[in-house]
Amino acid sequence: MKLLTAIMLCLAFFVGRTSFAEPDGGKLFADRCSGCHDHARGRIPPRYMLNRMWPDQVVTALTTGPMKQQAAGLSQDDIKALVFFLTRMKAGAAEPDPKANLCARAAGPIDFKRPGWNGWGHDIENTRFQPEPGLAAQDVPRLKLKWAFAYPGSQTIGQPVVVGDRLFVTAVNGRMFSLDAKTGCTFWSFKMDTPVKAAVTIGRMKGDSSSRTAVYFGDMDGFVSAIDAADGRVLWKAKADPHPLAQVRGSPTLYQGRLYVPISSAEERASGDPGYSCCTFRGGLVALDAATGKIIWKSHTIVETPKKIGKNPAGTDIYGPAGGSVWNAPTIDVKRRRIYVGTGNSYSTQENAATDSVMAFDLDSGKRLWFTQATQHDTWVVCTTPGTGNCPLDIGPDFDFGSSTVLRTASNGKQVILAGQKSGAVYGFDPDDNGKIMWRVPLGVGGAFGGVEHGIAAEGDKVYVAISDVMATVAAAPEQLVPHKAGGISALNILTGAAIWHTAAPEPVCGWGKESCFAAQPAAVTAIPGVVFSGSLDGHIRAFGAADGTVVWDFDTGHGFDAVNGAKADGGAITGYGQIVAGGTLYLNSGGGYHGPPGNALLAFTVDGK
Repeated sequence: MKLLTAIMLCLAFFVGRTSFAEPDGGKLFADRCSGCHDHARGRIPPRYMLNRMWPDQVVTALTTGPMKQQAAGLSQDDIKALVFFLTRMKAGAAEPDPKANLCARAAGPIDFKRPGWNGWGHDIENTRFQPEPGLAAQDVPRLKLKWAFAYPGSQTIGQPVVVGDRLFVTAVNGRMFSLDAKTGCTFWSFKMDTPVKAAVTIGRMKGDSSSRTAVYFGDMDGFVSAIDAADGRVLWKAKADPHPLAQVRGSPTLYQGRLYVPISSAEERASGDPGYSCCTFRGGLVALDAATGKIIWKSHTIVETPKKIGKNPAGTDIYGPAGGSVWNAPTIDVKRRRIYVGTGNSYSTQENAATDSVMAFDLDSGKRLWFTQATQHDTWVVCTTPGTGNCPLDIGPDFDFGSSTVLRTASNGKQVILAGQKSGAVYGFDPDDNGKIMWRVPLGVGGAFGGVEHGIAAEGDKVYVAISDVMATVAAAPEQLVPHKAGGISALNILTGAAIWHTAAPEPVCGWGKESCFAAQPAAVTAIPGVVFSGSLDGHIRAFGAADGTVVWDFDTGHGFDAVNGAKADGGAITGYGQIVAGGTLYLNSGGGYHGPPGNALLAFTVDGK
């Protein structure tokens, strides 16, 4: 989930140096980065992955992306030198024309009545179940690639969204595209101020006499925006939270003219600098008027205001409580007029029970109603040596509820809140009893990139869960990570957690070779009647029979494709953000790029490729 933040981690620890007349990229890397990237572990990618990144992608991470605060001491020449050393290309040199393959016809009105996939979870309950996929389960083994699209000069990010005949996608370099869902031609592209790392949400602007349709999204600077779906013009832009490191990493949820937006931050990374006063950010949820961007209400996951609690070993003031970021799309409970989110770990040694929890807010007022904590004593920030700077003596395991909760109604009418945690455990919470835990089932070991990373899916009385566990946390020393048998997908009963079936991950075979070839399945799961889709770090997208977990289709995306926009689309590891199904087509981003090579491929699969 947090690739680009880790990629430039080493750059964060040094903010001043002697100037060079001509910066030496190799020396900069040796002085600042080799200690991490030449001996990579945990969230830090090895050097060969940096070598495969696009130049503008590195620039974005350092200038407008999540590492801009840490890179404040680097000059433009320093950045250019590092970019060239790592990629052997100058910024902008590898970026194809974003206007290539423009559609011959103009973009018409969007038909919301056609089955599509709008937002993160397909519905406001975030089930990630597509009841009208446009293809039958028996046709899935015949899926073939229809077309590929190459994100210009940038790796894949976010999740595709389809409404009517329109496909909306985003790239790491901050560009959004509106494509024809059938052919992949480009209606328009829009260059955002900063990257968007989640699925966008499409909706008509209530009260607008022109019946304008908007594309809603949050960005890495903590802003929420609405742009015109017809041409990409900005309609409004609002700051979700005033904290300087606030971000919007989860998708907004649109309901009855209000946009519900999750708030997270980059503070757990900024804390790697011992001179940074850690920590003052509290996760939150904000409701905005979808027509104007005006904030209706805002609530924090941690209600207590952070206060000074001492100094760190470097003599810098420290604060608490802090943390509890919301990384996921909010889930709407229409019956109870509530909204549910999962929260992340603590950033402060002054812990708070609202972290690593599932939480409910009042839909109308934003009042925090209840929370149920799953993991205590989970203080996690980016650091290298326990007890130095802002690094706590006891580093937590980083067991966020990073993926969205799911509200599901069982066949007997009972509703359950389902949630997967990075600990590898899956939970059923009771919405009628203030979130009391109904059941808990451990499916993995967990860790910073372990357990349930990005999303579960549910239909009928089943919940489908894929496990990452690309690296397992060592219980005796949580700051250390070791290889672990990764991956696998399971189906559980939503009322009891009882196992229905489990399919272990196949031995990984990667199109790029044996280096960084893992079987982990961190990407969000997607379900249609009779079939479940799950991507893997080995670059494969697989379909599993919903009845017994049998693999019914397997496609290796880890190689190159000729793209409809006149460039080469390179597939890679399938990481954080899920595939979707709409209008008889499976859409997939290949190359999210942590614990595996990055890529820039958007792939569209149809029955027999027709």
